[in-house]
Order: sequence, then structure tokens, then C-alpha cells
Amino acid sequence: MNWLETLFMGEGIAHTMLVLSLVIACGVLLSRVKIAGISIGVTWILFVGILAGHLGMTVDHETLHFIKEFGLILFVFSIGLQVGPGFFSSFKEGGLKMVGCGVAVVLLGAIITYAIHLITGTPMTTMVGVMSGAVTNTPGLGAAQQAYADAAGVSDPTIALGYAVAYPLGVVGVILSLIAIRYITKVNFAEENKGLEAMRAEHTNVVRLSVEFCNGALEGYGIAHLRELINRSFVISRIMHTDGSITIADGNSRLSVGDRLLVICSPDDREAVVAFFGQEVEMSKEEWGATQESQNQLVSRRIIITKPEINGKKFSDLRLRTKYGINITRVNRAGIDLIPYQGMELQMGDRVMVVGNEQAIEQAAKVLGNSLKKLREPQLLTIFLGIALGVLFGSVPLMNIPQPVKLGLAGGPLIVAILIGRFGPHFHLVTYTTMSANLMLREVGLAMFLAGVGIGAGDGFVEAIVGGGYKWIGYGVIITVLPILIVGLFARLKLKMNYYTLMGLLAGSCTNPPALGFSNATSGNDMPALGYATVYPVVMFLRVLVAQLLILITL
Repeated sequence: MNWLETLFMGEGIAHTMLVLSLVIACGVLLSRVKIAGISIGVTWILFVGILAGHLGMTVDHETLHFIKEFGLILFVFSIGLQVGPGFFSSFKEGGLKMVGCGVAVVLLGAIITYAIHLITGTPMTTMVGVMSGAVTNTPGLGAAQQAYADAAGVSDPTIALGYAVAYPLGVVGVILSLIAIRYITKVNFAEENKGLEAMRAEHTNVVRLSVEFCNGALEGYGIAHLRELINRSFVISRIMHTDGSITIADGNSRLSVGDRLLVICSPDDREAVVAFFGQEVEMSKEEWGATQESQNQLVSRRIIITKPEINGKKFSDLRLRTKYGINITRVNRAGIDLIPYQGMELQMGDRVMVVGNEQAIEQAAKVLGNSLKKLREPQLLTIFLGIALGVLFGSVPLMNIPQPVKLGLAGGPLIVAILIGRFGPHFHLVTYTTMSANLMLREVGLAMFLAGVGIGAGDGFVEAIVGGGYKWIGYGVIITVLPILIVGLFARLKLKMNYYTLMGLLAGSCTNPPALGFSNATSGNDMPALGYATVYPVVMFLRVLVAQLLILITL
């Protein structure tokens, strides 16, 4: 039976794969356990990993480091691709406020760390390790170790030990703090969902309305000319003439008093558009769909962009209206309706609302793709090219104090993924991934990361606690919980921030992937991921910077 002992307690590829798989499998099974109706989810993988490491089921250090970092890269990169299309618009709609809250969490944590150092006399090197573990920030740990080694000429093992001791409760502390904020502020998920829908409705990009054309001064002009006169964003989908016939509108269509127009515009432009053309009238979808001949019947249908050659092309390049006599009234991208314009660039996965007769729509569908099978194909080029660029970007020294400050293997890929998600189609990169594929990539990466951290921390974990490290656990809990509660309650009660967004913001402020996983599972929507990605890049940079500064100012 020596082969079995070697397999479980030895080393090699088979041993590594067995330990990693068992840790993840057991952690996932335990994630289904709820205590008082609450589960910490896949964070169980971390604790199973600690147990495995304590029992001697260790893995080669370099291999373990690769597993952990590659898992983290997969996790943050998939998040970046997911939120990229809507990232910059969300930043404009409150992102500065969110980043300010994230910065406040970082600064409060640094102040508390320094205060504990002064009060207890614990060496700052140890406290920086505890702080990095308390906020689950591996790049901060690496930066602190490098800064101390370069300045003092020797390494200090208590930095990594403090990190390992504080890390587990750092993970759990963020999650418990989020739950505490939920109960203190009496969060009602039904009300939060209503508020979220209201917020989305407030920021929705399109409204559909019927307008009777009454402005005699504009009679006889073409729609393209009228759009220049009003300088507003709108699309006239169909025109009902005074004889009851309905036609598809294009830029050359001329209007007569008494015509009725089906207009698509932004909520902000609604009042101006109505006043410009005439008066709003009530008309049902059935009335707009009724036409004189079945062969000329106008229908509306959503077509999905699935042809790679269409990715990044503009509407003006395709000339769909001229060639097929159809009208595009809306473009749905990442769940958001947009008003189309000639210069808009299309992306794989976009859903366009097309109006026209059946034959014309079928022809347009062949041009655009409309094949769900195409969307299911993995876009490996985008993923691995993005990861390579992210690693390069994360390795670039941004400043020296006196050691280089970098975004690291988490911050770099996240920022590049966000940029690719938003601007990739400009360079003909297909950035669309199905939700199931994105979730699979994300969850596999998170599981690998947690298992690697747990296995690495398990060896010597109990000894460190028994030897006095139990105090570090308490220090770490204070550093984790206090800033989150202060900023979280302020954001919730004073800034009236949506709880789903707040969860992602606080998880991102602590660069805590497990807390984001918990937040995503709790909310059932993308708001936590968007909040996490909004604050993460700035917070990651500050965490690395603060860790080095605390080391250097006390030498």
C-alpha cells in the first residue's frame, strides 16, 4: 500500500491533482451546508485546504503558487469581460462615489493597523502581514516582503505568517460584515429588487411612443433633415399615413400633417421630440402591426449578431436599410437597450430589433448571423491574449517608493479584461461569452485560488496560533470588520446605496474574491460584480502602495 500513501502524502503531478481535486470537491459539498440559514459558500474550500495542509497533504511551493495565481487570474479576467461593456457608463453614474468609499476602507484599515502597532508593540512587519491577510491581498503581501528584504537586506518570515493566520477570518470577516450590515440596516431583498428595477428604468436608454405629426412648418422635409434640425437622438420606426397604410421609415421619408409616427428615443429626449413633431397619441402594438396586405405585413423581430466578420462594423458599413428595406430600432447589449445610429459599432452577442416584412428580415438575419450555435463557441483567442496583455500590464512598475509598485497578477488582467470587454470590437476581437461559460471560468478560477491559499496556509497554521499568533487573529478581525462596517453603514444610510452594489463595493475594497462569490450568490444579479470591478483597480494599487509605505516608514 505504499503507492497509496505516496499518492496522498508524497509529491508529484498525480499527488498534486488528487489533493487539489479532493480539497475543491469537499469544499463544494460543504458549501451546501447552511447554519441559521446562512452559508459561506465556496469559502469552505479555503478551510478544507487548511485542514489538508495541516494533515501533511502539501503541494510543491512553486506549483501551489502557480495554481493560486492562475486561478485568481481566471476569476478576475472573467469578471472584467462580463462587466466591461457597461463599466464606463456605471462609472459615470456614481462610480466616483463608489471609488471614494473604497479608498476610505483602505485608509481606515491602514490607520487601524498603525494604531494597533503603537498600542500593542507588535512589529510593523508582522502587522503589515496581518493587514494583508485581513484584506486577502496577496500582492500587498508580496510588495511588503520585497520592500523589507530590499531595505533591510534580510527577509522577515513573520510577514507571511501574519498573512496566513489572518487570512481565513479575513475572508469570513468580510462576509459576516456584509450580513451584519444587511440586518442592521434591515435590508429587504424584495424592496432592493424594486429599487434596482426603478434605477434601471430611470437609466433605461430607450422609450417607445406614438406621435401625431402636427408641425406644418416641417411638412415635406425628409427625416434625415429633421434629425439635423432637432439634434436629438431618435429613430422613427414606422409611419402610419392618413389613409391608414403603414410604411417603414428611412432618412428620405417625408412627413405630412396627420401622419402618425412610431418613435424610439431616449427618456431625456422624449419631451423635446414630441414637442418638435406634434403631440403624443395612444396606439397599441396591434395597431402598429395591422397592415393592408399579408405579404407586406410589417413585423418586428430580434436578431442576434453571431457572424465574426460583423464584429466591430458600423451600421453605415452594412447599409441594411438601403439594401433590404428594414429598420433597426434598438440594440440590446449586455441587457441594456441602446438607440442605434449610423456610426454605432456592432458587437458579437448584440440583439438588434429589426422592423420590416418577413422576407426582408430573413435576408438581414443571414447577413448578421442569428445563429445561437455560433455564440456557444469559446473565444479562446480573446481570453488568452487578454490574459497575456494583463500579465504584462500588471508587471509594469507604476512608481518607485523606493521599490516598484505594480498592479500585479490580479489588477493587470482585470483592467485589461474591462478594456477588452468595452473596446475589443474596435480591433475585431470577439469578446462575447455565454453566461454559463463565463460562470464556469469564474468558478473554476475561484476554486483553484481558494484551494491553493488554504493548502499553503495549513502547514504551520496551528503552531503559529498556539505560539501567540492567536492575538494576530484578533488584530486581523478588527482590521477587516471595522472599516467595512463604518464605510458600509455610511454608504447605506447616508448615500442610500443599493445593497447589491454595496456588497460588491466592499468585497472589492478588500480585494476579496470569496466575498464577491458570496455576494453574487446572494443577489442573483450582476450588480455586485459591477461594484467590485469599479473599485478594484484603484483599491489594488492603494493596497500595494500602503503595504510598502507602512514597512518603509518604520525601518
